[in-house]
Amino acid sequence: MSLYKCPNCGEKTFNPITKAMAGQLNSHGRVCSNCGKRIVNGKGATIFNAIFSLIVFAGIVVLYLNAPKLLGTEYDWVAHYELPIGIGLLLTKFIVPRLVNAFCFRMEPAIRIDPVE
Repeated sequence: MSLYKCPNCGEKTFNPITKAMAGQLNSHGRVCSNCGKRIVNGKGATIFNAIFSLIVFAGIVVLYLNAPKLLGTEYDWVAHYELPIGIGLLLTKFIVPRLVNAFCFRMEPAIRIDPVE
């Protein structure tokens, strides 16, 4: 069941899973099954991914620097669960942008130029 139209041919050839895996402007993208051209999520997806990655990185740095200082305080649990919280932040860095790409941003033709294989 395809829900999203290819920007090149106008046919509905992409579903939310293939749209989520298409990536941002710096990726190879997904090939349209109708016209054969590569499609990616647009500028909005790229900007969202960059901002979200910076926020996650800042969260990991703050966690790493402040967790040992919280031992013996009201927030003692943060120091004990520092590793699972860090792993959870890294997982969100990969999962959340794909979920947002699947439903929120426009698809555009890929502009990346790859060497001939």
